[in-house]
Amino acid sequence: MNEDEFQNPFVFKTDWKNAFEDKEFVQVFSSDILENYIINKRWYGGKASTLKYIEVVDFFKIASKANIYFGVLLEVNFKEAFYQHYFMPLAFMPENELDTNTIIAPVNMNGQAGFLVDALHQEDFKKLLFDKIVNAKEKSDSIVKFHKGLKLEEKEYKTSKFMGVEQSNTSIVYNDTLVLKIFRRIYISMNPDYEISRFLTERMDFKNSPAYMGSIGVVLNDGNITLGLMQELVPNQGDAWQFMLGEVDKIFDNLKNKKISIKKLPDIELFKRLKINEVPHEIIDWAGLSVFMRIRTLATRTAEMHIALGSDVHETAFTPTTYNGDYTVWLKNRLTYQFQNRLNILENNLHKLDGLALELANQFLDHKKEIRKIFLDFDWTKMKSERIRIHGDYHLGQVLVNGDDFYILDFEGEPESTIRDRKVKQPPLKDVAGMFRSFHYAIYATIFNNKDKYPFDQEELFKAGEILFKYFVGVFIQTYTDVAQGENLNIGYRKEIDFLLKYCLLEKAVYELGYELNSRPRWAVIPLTGIASIMEFKN
Repeated sequence: MNEDEFQNPFVFKTDWKNAFEDKEFVQVFSSDILENYIINKRWYGGKASTLKYIEVVDFFKIASKANIYFGVLLEVNFKEAFYQHYFMPLAFMPENELDTNTIIAPVNMNGQAGFLVDALHQEDFKKLLFDKIVNAKEKSDSIVKFHKGLKLEEKEYKTSKFMGVEQSNTSIVYNDTLVLKIFRRIYISMNPDYEISRFLTERMDFKNSPAYMGSIGVVLNDGNITLGLMQELVPNQGDAWQFMLGEVDKIFDNLKNKKISIKKLPDIELFKRLKINEVPHEIIDWAGLSVFMRIRTLATRTAEMHIALGSDVHETAFTPTTYNGDYTVWLKNRLTYQFQNRLNILENNLHKLDGLALELANQFLDHKKEIRKIFLDFDWTKMKSERIRIHGDYHLGQVLVNGDDFYILDFEGEPESTIRDRKVKQPPLKDVAGMFRSFHYAIYATIFNNKDKYPFDQEELFKAGEILFKYFVGVFIQTYTDVAQGENLNIGYRKEIDFLLKYCLLEKAVYELGYELNSRPRWAVIPLTGIASIMEFKN
């Protein structure tokens, strides 16, 4: 913000404590002030669309001993005829008390000069949220409700700091033991992250996701909105994506260091089940034993997560259910729409591709009828397994490494989906397929990011990568199936499992294709290779 803007504050007749009762303030705030501020924020999800207007749909007042704050619920309307909701906590800081450079605008409130700021940058406000959760009572008359989780033992506020880079949410770490995630983009419905986190902790006592500690919500006539989720801070050594990139890099280094002949590596078909002692010694010699042990642990935790999500017979949101016609219509509509969208993107971006990516893209276009047919061939009457609530956006980046173990986070669901679609019960194998696509990515990202490091041509590295991928999948699926079926999670028999895995892998790879073509066309070869391998196209 430059000096001139400080000279020209927005002037209002109202004082701060009555600001949102004042029509003129609300009008100027939502148009002149907010429109300029919001479009530059990382958490703002409308960057690809044209902003039409912003409306304050509701607000609540919340006060500490020293300050009054407002929680403001915004509806952002776009020219493309859709809208999004956001949550913004606001503070007014007189000039002499300003202690942040995250300023929304200079204002003069009934003669008092100061600044509108995002309240999350105020120490006093962060402490207020902590105290309200820790001391939450069951009953309260306010529309804003604080909830204290059964496992929350902390009583006293000591420190707070922001965690990582601000993404679609803002996370505050308290006392180095708790994280409060404030949802910036909100939905008039319970956030799945809150719903699943609380269920896993308080009803299922599931140990491998951060324990639910509390929440902040708003109760409106239209429904409940989750504004914040507090969980334990899990000590960790980073996420499983970074961990896997390191492992795969060592494996590719071994090709040269151990003088391994890629041609002689034993290949297997996709989805072949493998216990660790059944992995050929040539593969163990190349990749090492420890990576397969870790994959086995991750498969076990994934199965345990699904067992917890699918074993409650009382809470209808979490009761397993069978397949039916309604689900099939929902699924096919969704996938044919997505498939058509991806075809259009691919046809419009073919000129950005060359080499193998272009070859695979043309192959994809030549076989589009076959691929569409797979999506349409979903016959629910043959399904004997059950659908449950799932993670919905499961990949290595959603898993923390803690010593030899893994913790699963972020149950918000697939970012492109509506909140209703995220709560639809789906085959748990959809999460498994998401993890398999993530393995595939880790292998190819390693090849792309280190192409000058390994003394092999790309085709050989891709061949080695595909073989490695199938062994990762083989060990994972064997363990996952054993653990899930051992606890009576109904994932179907072998033929159905393979059908669902293929179906979900294809769906996931087609979904990724759109993302890559829009953001980094050079990587489109990864989902295209995945599609070719699932469809068993021959080069």
